Parts: sequence; structure tokens; C-alpha cells
Amino acid sequence: MDAKSVLYVRLPCWKIFPGGVIYVADYIHKRRPAIKQHLLDLALIEPSGRNQALAQAIRSMKPDVVAFSWRNMQSFGPHPEDDALDLVMEFDHSPRPWRRLKAMIGGLSIIADYYNQRLRNFGFMKLARKMCPDARIVVGGTAVTIFGKYVAAKCPADSVVVIGEGEAAMLSIVDGFTNPAGEYYYKDKSGRVVHQQRAEMFDLKTLTAIDFPYIESIFPAFGEYLNDTIGVHTKRGCPFQCNFCLYNKIEGPKQRDRDPVEIVNEIETLTRRYGVKHIWFTDAQFCSTPKSTRHVEAVLDEMLARGITVTWSGYVRLNHLTPSVARKMLATGMCSIDLSFTGSQEMINSLTLGYKLDQQMTAFQMFKENGYTDQQVKLYLPLNGPGETIDTLRATIDKIKELYAMFGRDHVLPFIFFIGVQPDTPVEKLLIRQGYLKAGYDPLSINPFTIKKLLYNPEPLGSLIARAYLEALEGLDPNSEYIGRATMDVLERELAKLPRKEAPEPASLVAE
Repeated sequence: MDAKSVLYVRLPCWKIFPGGVIYVADYIHKRRPAIKQHLLDLALIEPSGRNQALAQAIRSMKPDVVAFSWRNMQSFGPHPEDDALDLVMEFDHSPRPWRRLKAMIGGLSIIADYYNQRLRNFGFMKLARKMCPDARIVVGGTAVTIFGKYVAAKCPADSVVVIGEGEAAMLSIVDGFTNPAGEYYYKDKSGRVVHQQRAEMFDLKTLTAIDFPYIESIFPAFGEYLNDTIGVHTKRGCPFQCNFCLYNKIEGPKQRDRDPVEIVNEIETLTRRYGVKHIWFTDAQFCSTPKSTRHVEAVLDEMLARGITVTWSGYVRLNHLTPSVARKMLATGMCSIDLSFTGSQEMINSLTLGYKLDQQMTAFQMFKENGYTDQQVKLYLPLNGPGETIDTLRATIDKIKELYAMFGRDHVLPFIFFIGVQPDTPVEKLLIRQGYLKAGYDPLSINPFTIKKLLYNPEPLGSLIARAYLEALEGLDPNSEYIGRATMDVLERELAKLPRKEAPEPASLVAE
């Protein structure tokens, strides 16, 4: 039976614009305008009031479809509402026993909270099923795409767990699910779970600019995000094979572009009608290949032609940057240069990042020479990844110092992170072969020792990096210094104490 009403429920997470579910709701409205839709954002509701808010929305709407959007699930994934990375470092490497004890208590609290969040999220689905016994339950979002099989097993009967893009799948669901589209797991009324692979990727050319006045009418909390960063995507898919990343599985390996005019229509509405000041381009990579660089330039040309005033940022690759594109990026309001960075070609190759360091450094110089003023240069450093050595760490520090000289130390922000091991990635398979992880391990385990392994920072370099971080953190004045810069300073000092021939070197995990 065709649906007449859809209730979208954004499951609790930190406050971040729910762009994915908004794109889906807008797409459904444009193709089935008679369907009544409503978006309830539990992220903006106090925990004690969430069940009541969901129950009230269901009573008021009596939806034919209840669609849940689930953003994050893994307990080791640090985010703005917790300090998991700090706690892991404190527990493993702090010289002070009381700080290790405090970190253990804090870490267990985070793990318990994540586990309880999972239970609560499935509880919201059970509440929806209880109140709407004939409605179809739909679950989508990033967490579900990574852990779809697990989610499907825990969902109520007659639930569709959408993997990856949601537009085509959701359209087939509201049309009665007689001709299912997209990739999904379906748990039928008897509890049996079936899986359908996607036959083709969604055609982004059909995705026109979001009708924000309509979204405002179905999403009462829309205005609460307008002073924050709003996500806009220009493309989907990633052709690269970085060995720790799932984007090419989530969005597919073929990069697909939206119409530049529609993208800028969207930005123009946000800025001129709603006063939005900052845009984040949510693409896996905003600028990465020769084709995508040409597409980016078309978007920037359209923004310049309309005189749009906005600041923006997004993850970039710089190997195909041209002086013209650099000038246009800065002229349209690019406020930070955000990218993965390691100053060693050996590590770039080990992580299969797919670019040349020399080209990247040349591109930085292009920004410097083509309109750079005071934009932040944000370097996301995958320290101690498979293949990291003392020499590659030293090389990364040297390149960061080159960037300090190029842009000014205060404008360069090295952001330290460790690779999070994700299921079905090349690095996970490699670590299982090497015995670092056990075959058949549970990627959603709440065992703290498993979780620590999934936040990959092995010895012998793990202690060195962690102690540098903790020393920097302890002496940090946040008003005058940034933790990443301070950490790299301490790390440089400690590396200088190690004779190169005597420095400990980890065994490479890169497959021959």
C-alpha cells in the first residue's frame, strides 16, 4: 500500500545539521507531493523528554512510515561531546596513577553511554512499532550503512535498513515497497532478514536545490541550526582506496556530480533568505580529481557571478589544484584549508592515499600566492598508521614546519588522530592477517581492550606519541597555543634525542 504520511526521526547525537534526512525528505516531496511529512529531531530534545516527544508525534500524525536516521554507533569514535582520545592516552600512558584511574572511569562511562544509546535507539523503534503496528519502520544513516546487518537483526519486524544513499530506496518504500530500490536489509514480519545489493547508484543530476521553505514547514526546529554550519553536498562517491576509509563503499567508487546551478541555488537561498553565514561542503572530497576540480570551478564561478557572501570549507585534495581555482576558492569565502596530511611519501603510499606529496606542497604555495590572507590550514594527521616509522614522523614534522614558514605558525593547525579500524576496510583485513586483531572479532564490542585496539596506536611509537600529547596537554595555555602544534613540538624534541640508527622501528603492516 502506498504511504500517505512519513515521520522522520533523527536519533540523538551531538548538534549537527541533519542534512542527509533533509535531502531525502525534499526528494520525496518533489516526487510525491501529496505525502504528508514531518521531521522530529531528538538531538535537540533533553533525554528525559525524548520518548514523550516521539509518542506525541506518532499520536498526532499516525504515520504509515516511521524513518529513523542514525548517525554514529561505534564506541571508540571521539566526537565533540566526549574526550575519548584523551582518556585512552591518559589510561595507557600517563605517569600518574590517579590520572590513569580517572581516565579508566571516564572511558568506562563513555562506553556505557554508547551502549545505552544503542539500546535507547532500538527502544525508540520498538515504541514506534508498538504505537504503529501496521507502519513500516525504516532506518538509515552513516551508522546503519557501516553496521547494517547488525541493525537489521535488532530492528522490529517489517523494518527496512537502508544502506548508503536513501533517496531511491525511500521512494520505493513510500510507493509500497513492491519494487524495492537501492541497497538494504529487510526484516520481514516473520523476523527473517534478506539483503539486496544496489543495482545502480543514484543519479545526482535529478537532485535539485532543497526547497527550504517546505523543509521549514515540516521541521519546526530548522531555525535552531541557522546560526551554525549548514551542510551542502556537491557530489557523492569517492574513487580513492584509502586503506582505512569506507566512503567508497558508503557512496560508491564512482564520483557523481550535482548540477552547479542547483548547488548554488541552494547556497543562495540559505544565505539570502535565512542569513546562513557558513557552509560545509559534505562531500567525501570537495576537490580531488581533474574532473571534480573542473566541477568545483563551475560551482565557484556560479557563486562569483551571483555575488554570494558566505564563508565555506570542506575536505579537499590539492593535487589537481590550479592557480585559477585557488583564487576562486579564496574569493568565494574559503575560510580554511582542510585535508588529510602526512609529510612522508612512504606513509602516503602505505595508507594508499593516492597522491604525491610534492604536488600537495606546490598546491599550498598556490594558495599562498593567489589571495591567501589569514585562512586556517587544518592538517588531519593519521599518526602511527601502518608503516609509520621514526623517519616518517620526522619527515612529517619537517613538512609541517615548512607550512609554518609559508602561512605563519598561528594559522596552521595540526589535528592529531589515530586511524579508527572500520569493518571490511583493507586495513582491518591486513591487521587480522598480521594477528593484531582476531578473526571474527566483534567490531561493535564494548570490551574496552578491543575498543582500544580499534583506535590504532600500536607500540613502539604509540607511547612516544601519546606521552608527547599528554605533556603538551598538561602545559597548554589554550589562549595562546593549539594542542596539535604543542604536541608536534614535544614530539620533535623527543625524536631529536633518538640516534637514527638506534631508534625503534615498527614492523611495517603494509602487504607486500
